[in-house]
This record gives sequence, C-alpha cells and structure tokens, in this order.
Amino acid sequence: MSDFKGILMGMGNPLLDISAEVGQDMLDKYDLKLDSAILAEEKHLPIYKELLDNHSAGFIAGGATQNSIRVAQWMLKASGMENATAFMGCVGDDEYSKIIQDCASRDGVLVHYMKDTTTPTGTCAVLVKDGERSLCANLAAANNFQKSHLETDVSKAIYSSAQFYYIAGFFLTVSVESLVHIAEHALQENKTFCLNLSAPFIIDFFADAVATAIPYADFLFCNESEAEAYAKKHGLGEDLKEVALKVAALPKKNENRPRTVIFTQGSKSTIVAYNGIVTEYEVEPLAKEKLVDTNGAGDAFVGGFLSELVQGKPMEDCVKAGHWAAKYIIQQPGTTIDQPCTFKA
Repeated sequence: MSDFKGILMGMGNPLLDISAEVGQDMLDKYDLKLDSAILAEEKHLPIYKELLDNHSAGFIAGGATQNSIRVAQWMLKASGMENATAFMGCVGDDEYSKIIQDCASRDGVLVHYMKDTTTPTGTCAVLVKDGERSLCANLAAANNFQKSHLETDVSKAIYSSAQFYYIAGFFLTVSVESLVHIAEHALQENKTFCLNLSAPFIIDFFADAVATAIPYADFLFCNESEAEAYAKKHGLGEDLKEVALKVAALPKKNENRPRTVIFTQGSKSTIVAYNGIVTEYEVEPLAKEKLVDTNGAGDAFVGGFLSELVQGKPMEDCVKAGHWAAKYIIQQPGTTIDQPCTFKA
C-alpha cells in the first residue's frame, strides 16, 4: 500500500528530454518546426543519437504532465506542503528510467511507474534555436501504459487520497480508458479533474479521444495554437475570448461546478472563461536577453496554477503563480528547478 497523503495526482507520458541548441539545418534535416510538438516517425528516430553525438545534448526529466507536477510540488514546498503530489506513467527498466525517477523523486514527487521490461523508456528530442523549441517525442514505453496499473493497491491508495487530477492531452494517444477511469473517480467523488489539449495534432488526429475527455474537465488548459486548432475544427470562430466561452459551455458531466477554460498566449495576456465571463490577465514581459528556452513554459504555467488551485486560492492568484512559474522556467534549460522556489502569492 502507498502511504501517500497528498492532494494532487498527475498521469501521463514520462519522457527523458534530450535537449540541445541546434541550427536551422538540423530542423530542416528532420522536417521540424519551432514552437511545435510531434510524435516521432521512422525518419526522426536517428535524431536522438545525433543530438547526443554531435550537439552536446543534455538530459532533463520531461513529459508534459510530469513537468507540471514537478513544478507544482516545487511551489507547494515553498508553501509548506511537502509530499503533496504523485505521478503515474509507464517507463522501461533501464538507465533512462532511473534518471527520470531520481529527478522526480528529488523534486518531492511520489512516482509510481508501470515498468515495461521489453521496451525502452521514452525520449523527447528538444531542439532549441534562438530560445524557441521544437519537440519530437518517441514515446516507446510511455505508449504502453495499461489501465491494469490503476487497479493495483498502491495506485488505488494514491488516487483515492488525491483531490485534484491533471492529465495532458498527450496521454490521449496512449490510454483513453485509463484517463476515463481517473476522470470517473473524480466525477463520482466530486473531485477536480484538469485536462490540457497539449498540441494541435491531438485535436486534429485524436478528435474522438478529445471528445471523450472534455466532458470530464473542470479546468481545461491550452495555448493559443491549440485553441485556434480546436476552434477551426469545431467552427467556433476566430475570437479566442468567444472560443473560450463556447468551450467552457460545452456539455459537462459534473454539474456541481462550471468549467473553467484557460488559454495561454505566450507573452500576450492569458484568457480565462468561467460562468459566462471572460477575464484577461496581463503577462509581465521578460527581457529577450534573459530568455534561455521556451521548452516547458506551458507545463510550468499549469504547475504554478495548480499549486495555488489545490490550496483553494482565487483565480487571480492561480494565474499569477502560473505566469511566475512560466517566466522562471524560460530562463532555465528545460524544466530545471534545482533552486528553492521564491514565489510569493
């Protein structure tokens, strides 16, 4: 059994980021675009070794949901809430999985990985150019998460203790039934379920899975590219404030609370729609020379937001924490949180 007494649980694709500064030639070689995230195809598979061999790549624990949970725990610790978070996903039984587990555990997150002894741990190539990033994920073991993992005593103890759940849309390519299992638990127990649409390709190519997940979402996150993709696919118009209101009003399983929709827009204001009202929150600008890379900015925003949400803080505080976390992370290589959190609500 788990002795987890925390409040926030994430479930997603644990990946080891292989991150390097590259030139345009490397992006062109692998047909990759900045500010995008894709799943690796056959033509992309040599990229991971090439980054390590030729570009002085570094290893950083990654995976969107795990990043958000790590940031949330980092900020919760600053509020005196240690051991408040847990994360589940599938990894291989190899050196890369040990690196990821050590990193997450060091950050105070309880990880309960499913281990696939036949498949290597997933990796994500992070190509950084002029502060912008392109992500290319080879899910490998992360793609093999099974609902049966949620039926173990340890898993049940973890998700029974948690009051808030966060799953990024990337997991919709892996195990919709596992997402529904957790979402149904949240629904039955009147707990809070949070979802991120994660990338335009999720919206475009996994539309049925998205349609299954959204009715469970009490909080729905996405950036402007994903919001535009969803609006285009469903004919919701081009005004993102109107789109946010329409998404907030979509059918919802838990009628005890209205859905909150949060659209981030990089350095532009964040849009929040709730109960028929849209509020915009300005983003404090960062001097360009302080920007290291944007990898993990959206994940960090969610982590900061959740760290206040689970403490019952008002929306303004949640967004402020999200903005602060994103601003911090884009001044680091990847989702690096090796210094004490200095956020003040």
